[in-house]
Parts: sequence; structure tokens; C-alpha cells
Amino acid sequence: MSKRSFSFPVADVRARALGEIHSRPYTLIPLPRVIFQVAFLTEANFAADQALLSDLSLAQGVPAPAADTSHHTMTWGNGTLRWERHTEFSTYFWDTPALAEFGAEIPINPFGVSFAAPGAFISGVRIEIRPDSEDVGDVIANFDPTSLCQSMVADSQATVITDFRQDGDGLTKFLVLDHGMTDGARGMLAQRLLDIETYRTLAMMGLPLAQTLSPEIRQIENSFTAITQGMKQHARAEADALLSEITRLAAELEANAALSLYRFGASRAYYNIVLERVAMLAEKALPGNETLGAFLQRRLAPAMRTCQSVEERQADLSRKLARATALLRSWIDVELQKFNTEILASMDKRAHLQLRLQQTVEGLSVAAISYYVIGLVGYLAKLIHGVGIEIAPETLTGAAVPIVVLGVWLTVRRIRSKHSDDHVKQAPRPRSVS
Repeated sequence: MSKRSFSFPVADVRARALGEIHSRPYTLIPLPRVIFQVAFLTEANFAADQALLSDLSLAQGVPAPAADTSHHTMTWGNGTLRWERHTEFSTYFWDTPALAEFGAEIPINPFGVSFAAPGAFISGVRIEIRPDSEDVGDVIANFDPTSLCQSMVADSQATVITDFRQDGDGLTKFLVLDHGMTDGARGMLAQRLLDIETYRTLAMMGLPLAQTLSPEIRQIENSFTAITQGMKQHARAEADALLSEITRLAAELEANAALSLYRFGASRAYYNIVLERVAMLAEKALPGNETLGAFLQRRLAPAMRTCQSVEERQADLSRKLARATALLRSWIDVELQKFNTEILASMDKRAHLQLRLQQTVEGLSVAAISYYVIGLVGYLAKLIHGVGIEIAPETLTGAAVPIVVLGVWLTVRRIRSKHSDDHVKQAPRPRSVS
């Protein structure tokens, strides 16, 4: 087969589509190891995040990444610093050999005083992976017993211990006891734990918003109830005022819904990721201990239900407001139609009166025109009598009266008929529908 057998035109997105599946490879982690990851909300200021990453890279003698990159790796001290950009946050991951004491401060790390946070700090994790041969009884005693979680994971190849509490640096500590995992398996387990802690924090961002919106929605519901009660009693008399109030409530509700739409949607997505990562752990409960999944389900599920409840209340109230608005508008339209009917009836009455008046005027016009025409006939009769024709002017004038009146009346009628015919011809004919 020649080398050019598959030289096809390449789609613009092919490289990105193929590369995305390899964009987040698991880190190969030896024993013992300590891992740090901090996450910052950077959606509002990606420029600061890019500037910090460039400074860190140049300080380590590494070229700064391109502005459109979403992953970057560099060597830092005895470990590796990895940066990753997500939709609304960025993470900085650093691993290094663990010290003898659990939770001991690492003197040299990339998150010192020179590290300028690129955004609001949202999540921090510290994971220590140690062989199960070490005595960790004293370490476990330092965890909060009220939220202590212990479980076997990765086909019983490791034990995970945490209390989901934050230390003085704002980091959630995990202790992983290795029962014989490979370096790749440690990397997969560490990544899942990092995702669980990071995404469960992000998922909970919707709860404060839901708690803030709930009283406002309650006020709108109460106002809407008062409006509907008013509609039952005297809606037609106050339809305009009620419609104005409902429109105000609908605008307020839609503003709150627009504010919460993204946050609630993101919380659902993050919560689903947490559930997926917990399922991947394949936990087995240790006697007398709670698993990570059970603890998170007990804490996260009510918060997510609260967000869902607020979102459903918004949608349901929006539908009710729309129905009430449509009802009030229909009543207002009916009143407008009645008003228009009354106006048309009044216009028809006036037109009828104008017609009667016009007919009266036409009668008077016939009499007036006939009078002047008969006067002209009288002058003509006198002229005839003067030239020697023996006909009395009075006789000729009197004989001409009925003829003149009839002629004038017929002429006026013909003129009116002609105007009516012209109006009918100019009126648009209705189009037939085939």
C-alpha cells in the first residue's frame, strides 16, 4: 500500500477532536506521594489566569503557552505542575514526594507568596498516598469523627480516608493507603478524588442562590394569589390594573430565572460528574464507617433538590402568570370589542341621520332649483308674449311648473345614483380562498 493511499483532505476540527481524548492523561504516581490541587473561578478574567501561567512558565525556563491552550505542564522542584482550563474555573495540580509526617508542610511549592491567585479560590485538595505498611492510627485520630469516611476502593487495592474538612490552608485532606496499586492506578484514583472534591464544591454554588431566590419567589406567589382572588371578584372592572401588576411580577420572575438559569444548570452538571466519579471508585464499606459516596449523597442530594425545587417553582409560576395574563388580555379584548361595537352603532346612527338630512336637503334643493328655473321660464314667457304670440305669461309659467319640478327631481336623482355606482365600483372586493 502506497504512503499516499489515505491522503484525504482533513477536516478543520479533526486534530482537536482526536486530541481531546488524550488531553487529560492520568499522572503516573509513585509511592509515597503528596498531591495538591487548587481551583480558581477565572471565567470573568482569563487574562489574569494566562498572565500567571506565563510568569510561572518563564520562571521555570519553559516557554509560555499559547493564549488558546487549555492544558500546560512544567517541572517544578521534585514534582510536576499541571494547569488546566475549564468552562468557568482553572485548576493547578502539583505532585511531589511525601514527607515522613502526614500533613507536614512542604517547604518549597509553587503556591507560595509569589503565587498571585488568578481568581476567587473555590476548591483546594491535598491527597497523600502512602503504603499500607505504615502505622496511620494516630493520623486517623486527627480526622473529625462526625464526618469521617473510610472505604475500600479500586477492587480493594486501596483505602481512602477523609473527613471533608478543610485545614488551615483551606485544603480538604485525603489519605490513601496503597495495597498494591500500579503507578497508573494511583493516578486514576487521585484524579477521581480530585474531581469529586472540586466538582462537589462547584455543585454547591447553586444552593446559596436558591436560598436567596426562594423568599423572592414566595413574595411573587403571594402577590399572584392576591391578584387571582381579585380576578374572581371584579376582574372586568380592574382588568387594566391587574394586567399591569401581573406584567410587573412576570418581569421580576423572568429576571430571577435568567440570573439562576446558568447556575442551576451548572450545578446539575457538576453533581452528575460527582456521582459518576463516586461510582468509578467502586467503594466497599468498612465496618463501622461511612463511605464517601454515602456521605456525599446525604449532604449533596438535599442541596440539589433545593435548587431543583426553586427552578421548578420558577417554571410553574411563569406558566401560571402567562395563563393569567392571557385571561386578562382576553377580557380586555372583549371590553374593547364592546366599546368598538358601541362606537360603530353610534356612527351608523349618525350616518342614518345624515342620510335623512341629506334627503331633506335634496328635497329643498329640488324646490329651490325649480323655483329659479320657473323664474327663467317666466322671463321666457314674457319674451314670447312680447313678440306677439298670444299666450299669457302666467299660463305658460304655470304649465311649466310640473315639468320643471319633475325634470329637476329626475336630474338630482340621476346624479345621486351615479355617485353611488362610482362608490361601489371603487370599493375593494373580497378575495376568494381556494
